[in-house]
Amino acid sequence: MSERTIRGKTAIVGIGETTYYKHGQTPDPEFKMGLEAVLLAAEDAGIDVREIDGFASYSNERSTPERIATALGIPHYGFSNMFWGGGGGGGSGAVANAAAAVAAGYAEVVVAYRSLAQGQFSRFGQGAQTSHVTGEMAFSAPYGLMSPAQRFAMRVQRFMHDHGVKQEALRAISLTSYAHAQNNPRAVMHGRDLTNEIYDNSRWIVEPFHLFDCCMENDGAAAVIVTSVERARTLKQKPAYILAAAQGSFLRQGSWAHNAPDYATSNFKTVAPKLFEMAGIGPKDVDVLQSYENFTGCVLISMVEHGFCEPDECNDFFTIENFRAPDGILPLNTSGGNLAECYMHGLELITEAVRQIRGTSPNQVSDVEISMVTSGPMVQPVSSMILATEPV
Repeated sequence: MSERTIRGKTAIVGIGETTYYKHGQTPDPEFKMGLEAVLLAAEDAGIDVREIDGFASYSNERSTPERIATALGIPHYGFSNMFWGGGGGGGSGAVANAAAAVAAGYAEVVVAYRSLAQGQFSRFGQGAQTSHVTGEMAFSAPYGLMSPAQRFAMRVQRFMHDHGVKQEALRAISLTSYAHAQNNPRAVMHGRDLTNEIYDNSRWIVEPFHLFDCCMENDGAAAVIVTSVERARTLKQKPAYILAAAQGSFLRQGSWAHNAPDYATSNFKTVAPKLFEMAGIGPKDVDVLQSYENFTGCVLISMVEHGFCEPDECNDFFTIENFRAPDGILPLNTSGGNLAECYMHGLELITEAVRQIRGTSPNQVSDVEISMVTSGPMVQPVSSMILATEPV
């Protein structure tokens, strides 16, 4: 293991979330929700918000650090950055960047955040409505390949064909998220249970994705605060120590023409080994997993590439019994995730991972020591993170 690592040097000490809304239903501007999430995270940590001296965001964040610092009266900040790429690939990566800033001494208290109002700006789930296309879309839109669901479905379909994966494996992921949301009053889909029949009879979006295989589109904001291990021990919450984090992309995964040599991948094949090497653990040590669901098939491939099962074992491993908290083999997306809690570009998965470490999840798994997050399968780059109850 390299000595140049963030392993055990920092911790998440505060989490904050606004109310989550269906897209277009928030009464507040996006920027105001971002401020609220940061304030709630500071209050949760038990620190004055003016102690924040670093900002880490991702995916074209419109609520920029200088606006937040000005609005909150923050006197100085020594670190600000944004994770490259689209989608939720930067969720764990933004927190990792915050941890790196603390470990390197650029800042003492860094907030990683995401504010998102799809009802006030463009929706991610639709193809662009424009008279001309450039860049990546010029290679796909003329052929009808426009929305994220269409682009990812092709790769998932290839994986399912190669390994004989049945639709029931995707259904298990969806039903698990909806089942967990029924115990989470904050979840947008709380009170709307999902059954096998409802799933099977829902409309196709694009094969192999039914309606309930696709993430929601939401308005809201979330934030987490990262500081040093030494400072974390003096604050009011139980620290969620950052045991490891990794980010990156595999060979030609940014190919616009969909001609990467390894097509049916979630893009974690180089990231996952580095993550577990840094943490000093393996997949079997993970007690609970929050896996980014843009689409259920992407979750399936991501979990395979993180070593939770072999490709040809998916039909047996992907069952609601294995994923249901508190007693499943690997409890999955225990707040409801992007499918049923909220699509906050996956930052809500990180707040739930912290709650599992604290013991405050709405679907708490007993005796959690290792809580893991994977962010953004099939985008470029992707990232993952492992949290623990102890620094090492």
